[in-house]
Amino acid sequence: MSRTFDAPRDLVFAAHTQAEHLRHWWGRGNPLDVTIDFRVGGKWRFVETADGQEHAFRGEFREISAPETFTWTFEYEPMAGHVLVERYVFTEENGRTTVTGMSTFSSQEDRDGMLESGMEAGANQSYEALDAYLRKLG
Repeated sequence: MSRTFDAPRDLVFAAHTQAEHLRHWWGRGNPLDVTIDFRVGGKWRFVETADGQEHAFRGEFREISAPETFTWTFEYEPMAGHVLVERYVFTEENGRTTVTGMSTFSSQEDRDGMLESGMEAGANQSYEALDAYLRKLG
């Protein structure tokens, strides 16, 4: 998945890695509780409240090279045991930043299940919310 934002890399990277920014966009406008220990081996947990229900996600940071890249594990708590690894790369050109996310799944079944869950649409909605949030900051 790749998306370009009209904002500098340092800001887009911070928006992906700092609780004070994540709360504004990751939950697509829904209330979001964010716990993040941004260091290699540090844990993260986001709880989104949508339609009266809580949806919890968690993982651990595996690699950090700010502001170029980070890698974390990603797990939807109600489906524990289905862990994927996501690597995000941030590149800037002329004040615009492209974020490229690459997901590695344990199996084809896990990949297909993620696609069928609607997570792709949710990710697109989150990045639309990030776009709007970055415009407010700019």
